[in-house]
Amino acid sequence: MSGERLDKALATYLPDYSRNRLKAWVEAGAVTVDGRVTKARYLLHGGESIKVFPQEMPEQFAFEPEDIPLDVVYEDDSVIVINKPQGLVVHPAAGNWTGTLLNGLLFHFPELKHLPRAGIVHRLDKDTSGLMVVARTSQAQTSLVKQLQERTVGRRYLAWVWGDAPSQGKVLATVGRDQRDRLKMSAGSPLGKPAATLFRRLAKGSFNDAALALLECRLETGRTHQIRVHLESLGLPILGDPVYRKKTPGAAKILNFSRQALHAYALSLQHPISHEVMTWFKLPPQDIFQILPQIGMSSEDLPKEEALLASIKNDRA
Repeated sequence: MSGERLDKALATYLPDYSRNRLKAWVEAGAVTVDGRVTKARYLLHGGESIKVFPQEMPEQFAFEPEDIPLDVVYEDDSVIVINKPQGLVVHPAAGNWTGTLLNGLLFHFPELKHLPRAGIVHRLDKDTSGLMVVARTSQAQTSLVKQLQERTVGRRYLAWVWGDAPSQGKVLATVGRDQRDRLKMSAGSPLGKPAATLFRRLAKGSFNDAALALLECRLETGRTHQIRVHLESLGLPILGDPVYRKKTPGAAKILNFSRQALHAYALSLQHPISHEVMTWFKLPPQDIFQILPQIGMSSEDLPKEEALLASIKNDRA
């Protein structure tokens, strides 16, 4: 192995472990060359003694129960409806192996350990708040996944956006991975998946002479970052969005709100067992209410539950 990098030598001698895992062990100081900790790119001279001290990886704890408080809006033997707070990641992944909604669900509902993804059938972005449904049985999970695929689950969001939004509209644009920034999504990508977002304006406001609007958005599809990407493509970036910021006015720099003002406020579905159509409604969290006076809006601009139920009934009809 003279002249080879340390990480390549490790991969050769330890083929049962991924290169990423071996590299992580090197970076954690769990690999020594002649008794010294070094870098993964270290070039071997031959004759060295390499010692590896296997380490537990973060993902090994990804599906462990954690006592994370959950706002349970509804539960029965088949489904659980959660009001997810802003800042809570839904599912463990790189950078967030613990402290997720899944970990909290496993603590409060231990039986979910027998279901794929602990019964989670859809997601919300980390900094998006609002309603999510979780299956409690395999039968319920199958039913909910089918409803999502058939687009019969009603999901409505409240989005506060910069710009002079039209009274209503529909965005039909594919959503796919941004080819220049793999951490972002983009609208209109030829490699993206079809996506449709309907919206209507509920109120207008302003801040430092910059126009704002409150929109109700309805999803016909559920792509990653769909609402954020679609609205930005119209020149209507969501207030506080740290990623999708095109055409965000300078006024945003002095408005104290540091996460996207997006809240999943209504959820409607057919119960997997009773087949009854059920609807839940949840007002936005306090941090959004606190900025309303600054942007020329009030709680009176939010949709009322009675009107929402009538609207959802019309959609299904």
